[in-house]
Amino acid sequence: MGPGRAEGLSGSALKVIAITTMFLDHIGAAILESPVVWAALGAGEEIDPFFNSPALALCRNVDILLRLIGRVAFPIFCFLLVEGFLHTRSLRRYMGRMAAFALLSEVPYDLAFYEGWFDPGSQNVYFTLLLGLLAMAAVRYLLPKSALLALGAAVGCALLAQLLRTDYGAFGVAFILLLYVLRDREPARTAAGCLALCWEVTAPLAFVPIRRYNGRRGHLGGKWFFYGFYPAHILLLWAVRMAVFGG
Repeated sequence: MGPGRAEGLSGSALKVIAITTMFLDHIGAAILESPVVWAALGAGEEIDPFFNSPALALCRNVDILLRLIGRVAFPIFCFLLVEGFLHTRSLRRYMGRMAAFALLSEVPYDLAFYEGWFDPGSQNVYFTLLLGLLAMAAVRYLLPKSALLALGAAVGCALLAQLLRTDYGAFGVAFILLLYVLRDREPARTAAGCLALCWEVTAPLAFVPIRRYNGRRGHLGGKWFFYGFYPAHILLLWAVRMAVFGG
């Protein structure tokens, strides 16, 4: 690690960037994109409600801005997951925490984004991260025995993510594996990661803070705060929408 690298961003700083941009993104997804909010702002029966309602037009423009900012979050979370996998003292406990928070987050996720207690059509991002962990573990432990077995297990994790309709699906698992495979080749990791994310125009900007990572954990907050932030903030957004707009 060079002297300049120690002055970069710690893992905690990256987590703060990730949860902040995610929170902004979810304001758009959970509130500004809700049909309940559109109706309250005067959607009515217009052919083009966004054109005819200045309030809705503003809502749409703010939503677009927040969602563009929010595209930065997922790549950072994936990078931090790889770092966690590489440095965890217990992979079993790490996976257990992911599984527990995946289950804990599902009802808040469905309430915030699908306006119901349970929606089988989409599962929260913790499931994607958990399957990404399983895929990395398969590559680590099976690759020395059989490249075909390792590939098959990794593909199986990606297909399971797609079958379960987790957030980002098979792409999310594949992206995690991409960062893992290129973990020791920073220029290649950045180039491949940006190329993989080019379908989301602002997502490659995530590699600006990622490249500033100094390899240190940091001391801002505890790990449970960052784990719990996901279900807590989407539950909060649902509660705000219910309190203000009634749905």
